[in-house]
Amino acid sequence: MHEVGLVDGVLKCAIETARQAGASRIISVRLRVGDMREVVRESLDFAWEAMREDDPLTAEAELVVEEVHPRSVCLACGAEFDHDRWHLRCPVCGSGETSAIRGRELDIVNMEIETPD
Repeated sequence: MHEVGLVDGVLKCAIETARQAGASRIISVRLRVGDMREVVRESLDFAWEAMREDDPLTAEAELVVEEVHPRSVCLACGAEFDHDRWHLRCPVCGSGETSAIRGRELDIVNMEIETPD
């Protein structure tokens, strides 16, 4: 379950950033995750719920996930097309020579924090 490692890294980054900003707590963390990363959402949510409680800054933090569906470009004919994780062949010319445009993202987009007054 690589989701545990993912959540561990996100929490460490969020906590470090929040501390540098003088936050009293983290309200939410927004991730952008491409389908090609094969992250199981239920496992991600489970890991988040379990691990966020380890630090007072993140104890009540919400995880918001923006899913990014795959899109590729055909290197043979130049066509751009949407697809799922397994069907990467160009629907126009049938070539298997394609390159991902999106769908491999794994980014912390932003986070909302609370600072003491």
